[in-house]
Amino acid sequence: MRRALFASLIAPFAVTLSACAPGVSATSTFAAAGDYESKLAAYEAARRPYEQAAEAYWDAISDKRRIRNAKRRNKEPVLLEDYVLEQPPVYNGPPRPRDPNAPPGPQPGERAPIPVIADFIANAKSQFGFVPDLPASDLEFKRAYARVALAEGLTREQIVGVYAFETGGNGTYDTQAGVTPKRATAISPAVGYNQLLSTNSVSMLAEHSPLILNALRAKERALTGEARRAMTRKIDAVRRMIAYAKSVPGKWSEYDKLAKQTPGGIGIHAIVLDRDIGPLVQTQKLLNSVLFARMKGYHTPLRAAELELMNLTGDSTGLDMVTMPAEYRAKVPTANFFQQIGYERNPVARRTGVVGNLIADIDNQMQRGAQAAGAKELAAAAN
Repeated sequence: MRRALFASLIAPFAVTLSACAPGVSATSTFAAAGDYESKLAAYEAARRPYEQAAEAYWDAISDKRRIRNAKRRNKEPVLLEDYVLEQPPVYNGPPRPRDPNAPPGPQPGERAPIPVIADFIANAKSQFGFVPDLPASDLEFKRAYARVALAEGLTREQIVGVYAFETGGNGTYDTQAGVTPKRATAISPAVGYNQLLSTNSVSMLAEHSPLILNALRAKERALTGEARRAMTRKIDAVRRMIAYAKSVPGKWSEYDKLAKQTPGGIGIHAIVLDRDIGPLVQTQKLLNSVLFARMKGYHTPLRAAELELMNLTGDSTGLDMVTMPAEYRAKVPTANFFQQIGYERNPVARRTGVVGNLIADIDNQMQRGAQAAGAKELAAAAN
């Protein structure tokens, strides 16, 4: 009995000791745990008042957005008072400490790794039997993109300007946000000349399937032999992808879950890389913004920076800024046009502070990017 009692008392300590790395004493393990607890308490004490202020601020942002939307529906003028005019609260306390006993993987407040090009292609093949036809060169893709975009009514200034801003003027058809020759991890699933999100790819297949299938069938009819059979196989695979994209209700939130949380949704994003489909969906993303502005009664041709505003923040939100009186732009914080998580992940919006600065910054980045070799190449293709 004494042995059993002793065993039950010592078991928790044995578990702790067994968790120690070789050569690490139990004393140092307990010290690390105590240090973590004290750091966590300091973090939570600093974070709590910030989160209370942030919740109130972003609730006000949402409330004002609803007011503006209602006014627009009722054809009433939007006033300066219909925006939050203070900048959002900023957290300046200590970072959340890492729990030394936490299992591997993302910790609280950390995001899971974002899929990269290889993941999109692998999932497309395994889930749908789709392998994107990659271009022989980036110039080939640029020419295809420019040809489609010009045919749909986009201007050379818009095509080159959005590309210059989104890629810095030297991006390739497979450029992914955050990925460089020295960095393998992505900061976003955004890919391509106008940095299409994986959720955009899903929505494009769900909402614009006739456009894509008709374009592929037209190419199929012009081919013979093995090239035609390969196109037929591609069309069959794309049909499977379309059916999967349409398997959820037609809402952005549902497309987003499919794109980010399922192998099939991850695989769909490979269409952006395909030399036949990529130019179509990237053009359609920008064209949707142009058509949205017209539908809302804004018939002035969109400058490249204005089109990028809509590409960057969403059509409704971007048009809100495009149509804002000039005297408001120097006073209205950019935070009015984002959800909290989107704002916190957007360094341009945070840095520029107000709408006027944001538009000027986009213009400046476009002008700088237009001088890069890739932008000049795209400009020549769009002549």
